[in-house]
Amino acid sequence: MEVIVLAAGKGTRMNSRLPKVLQPLAGRPLLAHVLDTARRLGASRICVVYGHGGEVVRERLDAPDLAWALQEPQLGTGHAVQQALPQLADDGHALVLYGDVPLIGEATLGRLVAAAGSRRLALLTVELDDPTGYGRIIRDAAGRVQRIVEQKDASEDERRVREVNTGILVAPTARLRDWLSRLSNDNAQGEYYLTDIIAMAVAEDVEVAAEQPDRVSETLGVNDKRQLAELERIHQRDIAARLMAAGVTLLDPARIDVRGTLSCGRDVEIDVNCLFEGSVELADGVRVGANCVVKNARLGAGTRLAPFSHVEDTVTGEACVIGPYARTRPGTELADDVHLGNFVEVKNSKVASHSKANHLAYVGDADVGERVNIGAGTITCNYDGANKHRTIIGDDVFVGSDTQLVAPVTIGDGTTIGAGSTIVRDTPQNKLTLSRAKQVTIDNWKRPVKKPKT
Repeated sequence: MEVIVLAAGKGTRMNSRLPKVLQPLAGRPLLAHVLDTARRLGASRICVVYGHGGEVVRERLDAPDLAWALQEPQLGTGHAVQQALPQLADDGHALVLYGDVPLIGEATLGRLVAAAGSRRLALLTVELDDPTGYGRIIRDAAGRVQRIVEQKDASEDERRVREVNTGILVAPTARLRDWLSRLSNDNAQGEYYLTDIIAMAVAEDVEVAAEQPDRVSETLGVNDKRQLAELERIHQRDIAARLMAAGVTLLDPARIDVRGTLSCGRDVEIDVNCLFEGSVELADGVRVGANCVVKNARLGAGTRLAPFSHVEDTVTGEACVIGPYARTRPGTELADDVHLGNFVEVKNSKVASHSKANHLAYVGDADVGERVNIGAGTITCNYDGANKHRTIIGDDVFVGSDTQLVAPVTIGDGTTIGAGSTIVRDTPQNKLTLSRAKQVTIDNWKRPVKKPKT
């Protein structure tokens, strides 16, 4: 089986410079969702039909397993499929999908392909309470599909039909090539309709099978930002349902967004308004507080992410506590039982087991040993205006509040840094090191008084 994905639409109603099929759904282009489904079906070839000005689509999503066909000018769906045919072999079947119908399911398409068999043409149809705007499926008295009539070409009786065409079909490629060569644009739109091949198939005694999707939402397309938002909510509800079926506790399934992949162990709990991007793994017993953002991260078993924390490109060990209002940036590695409290930021640093920075600290480009206490207001001064430098903090170090560690610098094991120090040289092990200006009291000093207004 080979797949044709129609992705040449201009998407005028999106009112965006970004092509319609590149609009994001769950953080990924609409077209990317369709291509992933086609790949999971095991397609031997995937050909994407794109439009003039849509070169950015090819640039963004090109891959070794994709072929591309340009449709210019754009003269309808039948004309679009014709552009892909030179890329396909005649001895198989072609499945036609749409780049702006991102939720089509693998199981549904599997049944459609099975219904086509080796000789039949198979359509995906759906029953709608309001079929306005869709092509109607016209059947004979015996219930056999005879043709599809578009809304603008339909009679009053035909418009009452609730079974509609989704546009998704499977057909023998050789026959598809022949049918498309005989299409006419003598219709209200002046376009070459792919749907006209149904009547051709019937006239040639090719059986036309019809399958229904598992859910109507699989067949919904995107034409404007409102529809895009509606599909986003449907997709996120589906993700939430799968997470809960796997044992994840979601305190409100309507308030979670997954823009990538989220895998969870047992007894994971996620509070409201959390966003997961890229590839995220939550081990057993992880708890994510409200209003957190987690991107490309692995959180170890029993780790707790307190509310309003932002974790990106980070790996943690077990039983870590992060937040509230903490931020870990790319390159952060936390060992077991590390505590990062409110308004602590860590970047490109490794923090060993049982160390903590409980509030108001910046740790950047540093290696922090075990059982280290980093006091409030401490920062590693890692940037000299041109280059980054590393800070090494040994085991069992106590760093007093309001300390600046000016890299490159090494703090020896067991060192205590007195509060308010600026450390510019390496410190010896197991010693107290501090640097402070002498405290002075000025006698007979008077506080300035505000001058009265004249």
